[in-house]
Amino acid sequence: MSEKLRAPKRVRRSRGAVGAPRLSKVGFFMALPPILIVLLFVGVPVIVALAFTFGFTGGLNEIVSLVGQNVHTADDWWGTLAAWADVFGDEQFRSNLVVTLLVTIVSTAVVLFMAIGIGLYLRLRGGWLANLLSALAVVPLFIPVVIASWAILTFYSADGFIRSVLAAVGVDGPVWGYTVVAIVIGSVWTSLPFAVLMVASGLQSIPDAIIEAARDAGAGFLRIVFSILIPMAFVPIVIAATFTAIGVIGSFTVPYFTGPNAPTMLGVMLTSYFTSYNEPQQSVVMAFTIFIAASAIGAFYVWANFRSAKDQGRV
Repeated sequence: MSEKLRAPKRVRRSRGAVGAPRLSKVGFFMALPPILIVLLFVGVPVIVALAFTFGFTGGLNEIVSLVGQNVHTADDWWGTLAAWADVFGDEQFRSNLVVTLLVTIVSTAVVLFMAIGIGLYLRLRGGWLANLLSALAVVPLFIPVVIASWAILTFYSADGFIRSVLAAVGVDGPVWGYTVVAIVIGSVWTSLPFAVLMVASGLQSIPDAIIEAARDAGAGFLRIVFSILIPMAFVPIVIAATFTAIGVIGSFTVPYFTGPNAPTMLGVMLTSYFTSYNEPQQSVVMAFTIFIAASAIGAFYVWANFRSAKDQGRV
């Protein structure tokens, strides 16, 4: 065998392979400014506020600790849990926490039920009625939350439209103004448009061939819905659920205008502690309680996306 045949082949590197590390460095430096801005204006305040809840009142927390009342200062390097004990030892906080979680669960369930129903009707039936429903569901997106809250309050108040119509026929209607029910109605009103857009787009992306093949195989309506449509639109449904839950659990305007004074949601309670009671440390503890709950909801969103990427072979 000749020397030429025994010589190993030299592999030429393409221009793309040579330029890939350079392009990755350019992309990194292009993404670096917004990352630094987020870390500076979001990450640092979050860390400072978390340290304040554990009693570290020096540095950037010095002014607020001097102005605020009932501020607990750490005596040791690991801090103190006195502020957390104050908040979680308060019976009013515990009742408001339960109300916040219940309103979040109920509102998210109602929003998903309505969004999936509208999306399925639009996907499987179509027509002018389905288009009308989807259009009406998006209308709250263009109405400010403050105006919608006042409208809901007056609509379901003691002298509102519901009771006035029922009183005309001799029926004593319910009063939902300044109640937890009004908070749920307002939360559903403000959260439904995004959920409908997300769920409907996910269902519309499913090919007609899959549905027709299932029908040819003898699958009924419920089998198509629960075995094909909802599983294939699982990620958009999870996105709608997580964004709805996070938006409701941290809401302020709707429960402030339409809800009762007690029990109320944590967004209203922590605002009262910060402005009316001048207890910033306790209000920050409540804010981090909401943050922990929202992080748990966000973890479900991350899991759903990871599962989808794994099923598609990208992970």
